[in-house]
Amino acid sequence: MLTFLVRRVVSALGTLLLSSVLVFLAVQALPGDVATQVLGRDATPDAVAALRKQMGLDQPGWERYGHWINGALHGDFGTSLVTTKPVGGEVAQYLGNSALIAVVTILFAVTGSLVLGIVAGLYRDRWPDHLISTVSLIGMSVPEFVVATVLVLAFSVTVPVLPAVVLYGPGASTGQLLPAVWLPAASLAIVMAAYIVRMARTSVIDVMAGEYVTTARLKGLSTWRVVTRHALPSALLPTLHVIALNVAWLVGGVAVVENVFNYPGIGKLMLSSVQNRDLPVIQAIALISAVVYVVCNLAADLGSMALNPKLRTRGGRIR
Repeated sequence: MLTFLVRRVVSALGTLLLSSVLVFLAVQALPGDVATQVLGRDATPDAVAALRKQMGLDQPGWERYGHWINGALHGDFGTSLVTTKPVGGEVAQYLGNSALIAVVTILFAVTGSLVLGIVAGLYRDRWPDHLISTVSLIGMSVPEFVVATVLVLAFSVTVPVLPAVVLYGPGASTGQLLPAVWLPAASLAIVMAAYIVRMARTSVIDVMAGEYVTTARLKGLSTWRVVTRHALPSALLPTLHVIALNVAWLVGGVAVVENVFNYPGIGKLMLSSVQNRDLPVIQAIALISAVVYVVCNLAADLGSMALNPKLRTRGGRIR
């Protein structure tokens, strides 16, 4: 068990290191000169050279990467080229706003999709299964911005109970943003839950056909006990990784939805940074996204190990 934990943590750290190198190289490979863009086309060569030296752009690439990753490890991602504010503080402010949407989305999407997936699996080929499967397939087929638009028409135009757009800036308080969280969270939850429902349904059907479940039934155990004590832990194993991937998907998926609702979150900051070529902010957001992916997958592996005793033995493996 300890060996597995150490191996997974080392693998996660290696993945993060490789991701940081790829993020740095990808951003540095973008066409154009940052100093020229900041100063404008009318800037003199001396002014451009002075700014390049000030920003460290005249140093070798490996040396700039070393300074950047060392600063990132200490929470210093440099200074924004647009706002001239520290990137760490700016990203943290937007990230905190997106966390409100993420918490609500994960809470409702994961809980609801697991319940619906289990019901669909237990009632296979009956009307609850057909209804849930049809709705989940529609959720998988429709992009999140279409779902967001439909929700705006339903709850902001037809029945105006929730705001269609956010009028506050990134410095808004939680109380000011809370009424505007529900529609973006619902848009993401509908799309995210569809994938988890499908996987949970398939896992429950496979597990309920197993010999040990049949044996438990022959012993006279109730359906509730068979499901909760014998089938559910095994059915959750493959579903955990789908949940982890969908939670990590929120980092990218939230970008589209936040722009639909003008929500001041990390997705809106990412798009504006790309448009303004604010490289330090782009690098910071890309690295944070990689961290989210790695942490979610590591958490899924640890959850699988907790649910499956075989994985805690010496010969256990996680596929």
